[in-house]
Amino acid sequence: MKKDIQIPIAEDVFVVAIHQWDEEKLNKDWWVYLINNQKQALEATILVSKGYGDGLKTSTIRHGFGTLEPKSATKVELLQEEVFKLSNEFFLTFFKDGKLFEKKFVFEPYQLSEENIADIPLVDEKGILAK
Repeated sequence: MKKDIQIPIAEDVFVVAIHQWDEEKLNKDWWVYLINNQKQALEATILVSKGYGDGLKTSTIRHGFGTLEPKSATKVELLQEEVFKLSNEFFLTFFKDGKLFEKKFVFEPYQLSEENIADIPLVDEKGILAK
């Protein structure tokens, strides 16, 4: 029975970290964004985040977004420098056309640095795509 369940992998959906200026703290912080680059809305969207590695692990955080409009991005969470040494995993699930989709994204340890920055689709900023 379990072998009969097929959950397709999501495409044209991204998790990115963007190094943004914070006017209140007068410094740059790494913010995680969820980007829907599809032509359809994503429904019942949930993104679960956790960090792990070197015998350490963070709390699991669940973010519920409801509907994520097509060709849009939403801010998810702040990544503290203390977790850069860990693998930071983001597991996305959503429905589209009545079908469940999922995809796992990971920022590898020490991946978040200025030298890894590239152009990010839809947000007109530079950042790092999770693998």
